[in-house]
Amino acid sequence: MRTKPATVAVGFAALLIFAGFVALGVWQVHRRTWKLALIEQVDARAHALPVAPPRPGAQVTAERDAYRRVIVRGVFLNDSETLVRAATVLGSGYWVMTPLRTSGGVVLVNRGYVSPEQRTAHARPQGEQTVTGYLRITEPGGGFLRKNDPAHGAWYSRDVAAIARARGVSAAPYFIDADRVGEGAPVGGLTVIAFPNNHLVYMLTWFALAGLTLVGFGVFVRQDRRKVAA
Repeated sequence: MRTKPATVAVGFAALLIFAGFVALGVWQVHRRTWKLALIEQVDARAHALPVAPPRPGAQVTAERDAYRRVIVRGVFLNDSETLVRAATVLGSGYWVMTPLRTSGGVVLVNRGYVSPEQRTAHARPQGEQTVTGYLRITEPGGGFLRKNDPAHGAWYSRDVAAIARARGVSAAPYFIDADRVGEGAPVGGLTVIAFPNNHLVYMLTWFALAGLTLVGFGVFVRQDRRKVAA
């Protein structure tokens, strides 16, 4: 037979669990509010007219600058291009990351996708070029569950600082996803602007678990009283 102290102990544990689930639910409410505001901001940036990108020494943040439409003129340093592993709607292949020397400094440009067969057989424009696209935030470390290996030329993420260092250039702390230009490779304009927003589901889940905790404790108390009365 369960005693009253046992019921109190179970009640205290249930209260802690309930409070924890409620706290997680409230946190998801705030996260959802933040995510909706971010999506709205990015959507406004992504459909605005292109503007000059921040200067190479400027402070850039994802919240303020990611997916901003930008336009810049410069000369591609084609001898310093870097191929980064890519998974796209066109299949697996590589992003062609090429430094662009502008009047304000060097900016790394993702010129677009090439298939494995096009690694060496793709267009490399000469002379001054105009590039429009989306400002993207650097991707340090690696990707595809693998770390970048600059020493062997194996790149799995668009880590601006590491790529610039490997190519011996000083570049802005971001890169530009270029729009598609003409036919053939590289194929630009493949930027995917999507933010997962499952916070409503998570919020409802945590609140439901909080409610089930109370229900479970209520069942426990009722059964305990029945046993005491028996």
